[in-house]
Amino acid sequence: MASITIHSSSTVVPSHPTPTGTFSFSECDQYRAWTHLPTIYVYKSPATEVVAVESLKTSLSQILVPYYPLAGRLHWLPGGRLELDCCAAGVLFVEASTDAKLEDYGDFAPSDAVRQLIPTVDYNSPIEELPLLLFQVTRFSCGGVVIGVANCHTVVDGASAITFINSWASMARGEKTVETILQPLHDRKFLMPEKPLRPPRFDHIEFTKPPPVILGSSNPEEEAKQETTSALLKLTKEQIEKLKKKANSNLTNQTMGVADEVQPRPYSRFEAITGHMWVCACKARNTGESRQPTVIRIPIDVRRRMQPPIPENFSGNSSFVVLTPECEFGELMSQPLSYAAGKVREGTWKMTGEYAQSVVDYLAGQDDISWLRTSFHSKVLVKASFWGNPNLSIGSWISLPFYEADFGWGRPSYFGPATLNIDGKSYIMVGPSDDGSLIVAIRLQARHMDGFKKYFYEDI
Repeated sequence: MASITIHSSSTVVPSHPTPTGTFSFSECDQYRAWTHLPTIYVYKSPATEVVAVESLKTSLSQILVPYYPLAGRLHWLPGGRLELDCCAAGVLFVEASTDAKLEDYGDFAPSDAVRQLIPTVDYNSPIEELPLLLFQVTRFSCGGVVIGVANCHTVVDGASAITFINSWASMARGEKTVETILQPLHDRKFLMPEKPLRPPRFDHIEFTKPPPVILGSSNPEEEAKQETTSALLKLTKEQIEKLKKKANSNLTNQTMGVADEVQPRPYSRFEAITGHMWVCACKARNTGESRQPTVIRIPIDVRRRMQPPIPENFSGNSSFVVLTPECEFGELMSQPLSYAAGKVREGTWKMTGEYAQSVVDYLAGQDDISWLRTSFHSKVLVKASFWGNPNLSIGSWISLPFYEADFGWGRPSYFGPATLNIDGKSYIMVGPSDDGSLIVAIRLQARHMDGFKKYFYEDI
């Protein structure tokens, strides 16, 4: 593991006075992990003189004015809920260097070594002292630079965080100003419970039903203790088209669950790839028990599913999880890919605006929300169920514009998560090239990874 030298650590505060007082979160914010999601931006050999840290800090200070909630601090409320103190305490900015070269980190798959490129968060400290946003700029001996980002998931989701980073980058390179960036909308009114609070209109098994466990074992904690490893698996545009063609080759109204007079919509990239990953995981994890139950847990962004839609400049969390129907290893492995893709669609299409509002009402009715929180990106203990073997949790980062983060020295050569801490956790991400390729970042138990990789490519 390469040695990282920290040269300075400073707090960057908004450049001008910002609104103060207590900020209330929506239920969608409340059940997200209060820990920090770590991601990295890799830049190959920008000119040393171009990477002006003071310019980065100045533009960061400026953009924190419209994004003032990110400079605040969290406070606990009864029932495991949180509120935000808009106190302009600032964000952490770390300058570091290493004698290593970018190539020493290989493909930057999530690992302890990559995690060193992210600022350390001391979760033993009171939550009121923890910055919500942390950055680390690490210079490599080859001239490359990595920007490590840790953002508090209670305050922002992936889409909101990327909008912030890209706006900051546009200001750092002198293209935009505070006045000309897309102004963030902090109002959480879009995902608030009905008043008076009414019972949820749906049965939310994504919260109430424990995930399937390994047959013959009633203790998922043993699975959670197994050694895990992560990998980045690239899919070319041609491979993606093959998977889509394979998934749609058996497309019928019956497999789609629609009436005969309705023209079935072809399976998307996400549905085909997710179904393929599910089948490959079943094969890799297969212990000979064909009746082993399994599900996939999928976060769905509801911005466009609400009526009316949530504005694009919304700065909070706007995703809820859904579950695919419970399947068995044997049926997934024996059926064509259209079967698994259809089960993925059956789960994701359930998330309508009405269903999302019902989730909000369900969460608002919980006296204590702590047991619902999961954390796939830190080692902080949480009360939620273990979602690993025999299950998967797959998020789509396909449409997020990571590679617009040009701080003045060009597009990043790679963006991805620094940590996937739980077996079964995966993201499907857009690749750095404009060639239609995608990258699958996944963590599995070490004993299953080689088999998963084998089936992942052989079965395309």
